Formats: sequence, structure tokens, C-alpha cells
Amino acid sequence: MKHHKSEIKIEVALDENKVPEKLRWSAPDGGVDNEESKAVLLSVWDHKAKEALRIDLWTKDMPLDEMQVFFHQTLVAMTDTFKRATGDEKMAATMSDFTNYFAEKLELKKK
Repeated sequence: MKHHKSEIKIEVALDENKVPEKLRWSAPDGGVDNEESKAVLLSVWDHKAKEALRIDLWTKDMPLDEMQVFFHQTLVAMTDTFKRATGDEKMAATMSDFTNYFAEKLELKKK
């Protein structure tokens, strides 16, 4: 059986203080080639240590209102993924209630 490998690449351009100025990413299998982004949240599960490892990056020119929308959309996506991965409809509904509360408190539905 032939195995296929796929690569996802994140390039970070830093200023003199090591603060991200530019983020670019590529995922050739997904049709993404060197696209610019303003923020990246990446979680990786370390099964040996039984803990999540994170890389949270955003450029210094990431607008606050876009960061709020980005977080909301990420929380919604995590809720969907949790439901698919665990089948736990009750907890997914609770998580969905929180994402709605989050959007309401930040007035994201008006934006």
C-alpha cells in the first residue's frame, strides 16, 4: 500500500522584537499556496504527555474586531469538531450555548 504524505507550512516573519509582522501559509492538498493570514491558532495533542501543545500567533496589525470574530468562528468550529469526534450531543449543545453567549456579549451578530 502506497502512503501519501501531506504538508502544511506556516511561515512567520518577525520584527526586531520577534513579534509577528506577516504570516503566510500553504497547504498544497487543500489548494492553498502562500496565502497571507493575520492569525493562526494551532493545537497539537502530545499523546505521551497527555496534553495539548499550542502555537498562538497573530500579527501586530490584526484588528481587534477581526480577532473577536476569529475566536468566535474558532469556538464554533471546535464545537462542531467535538460533536463529530465524541458524539456527545449534550456537551456540544452546552458548548454551542456558550458560543452564542460569546457572540452576544461581543455584539458580533451586529457586525
